[in-house]
Amino acid sequence: MKKLFAVILSCILSAPAIAASVVATVNGTPVTDADVTARVTLMNKQGQTSTDNRRVALQNIIDDSVKLAYAQNFGVNPDDETVDAELKKMNLGDLSATEREMARTAMRAEIAWQIIVARTILPTVDVTDADIANEKDEIARAQGLPIEMTIIRLVDIPADVAAKLTKPTSCDDAMQMARDLGGAPQKFTAVQYELATDIRNRVVNLPKLTWSPVVDRSVLLVCDTKKTEEYGKLDDVIEQNALFKQSMFIADQQLKQLRRKAVVVINDDRYEL
Repeated sequence: MKKLFAVILSCILSAPAIAASVVATVNGTPVTDADVTARVTLMNKQGQTSTDNRRVALQNIIDDSVKLAYAQNFGVNPDDETVDAELKKMNLGDLSATEREMARTAMRAEIAWQIIVARTILPTVDVTDADIANEKDEIARAQGLPIEMTIIRLVDIPADVAAKLTKPTSCDDAMQMARDLGGAPQKFTAVQYELATDIRNRVVNLPKLTWSPVVDRSVLLVCDTKKTEEYGKLDDVIEQNALFKQSMFIADQQLKQLRRKAVVVINDDRYEL
């Protein structure tokens, strides 16, 4: 009898500790503090650091659950082989059993979500010429396009002299104009992505045969441009990028709606979302 009483007492005393470890439930499925810790570890291994990592980790776990539940409506359930192959590419290193299971769930949810987006959202998205132009501008500023540019640069030019520069009719005209004002123009040709970042940022949207504003006592002028052979391939990539961005924006909005429909109960004030 004493032994039975001790067992019962042990269960009673341990029950609050077990209950306390459940920080939330998502559609009835418990999420423990250990789950959150495992997700934080994965985030750190992926370079995702935040002052609010545990709350972010819980939000990610909730999103995984919501994505997987939604994917079931379409019969989408990535197999273990696909999930493990993708995880292997991430080189996450040694993981505990809890961390590995968390990583597999997160990867399964991400693959399933991408399949859903590709099936249900991507086919409905149209990108405009403006979308493609904006995408090109972003790429051009960040890394440059495969466009060959012939540029004239004037350095050590006073502002009053720069003000006398007018729109030239050609490269030769621009060179002569600069010489007539006492300058020593430099002319060079380079592919846009090979330009120094400061130069590229100044010329990327500069109209041809138009002097740039004075920066650090220098002005620039693009007198000729030519698309390289690489550019044709880039057009397709840029359109795909624009489609992807639009699709992911719509997908994010859809995920927010699915979150609102999910039954999420937070048991720990530290994790209030």
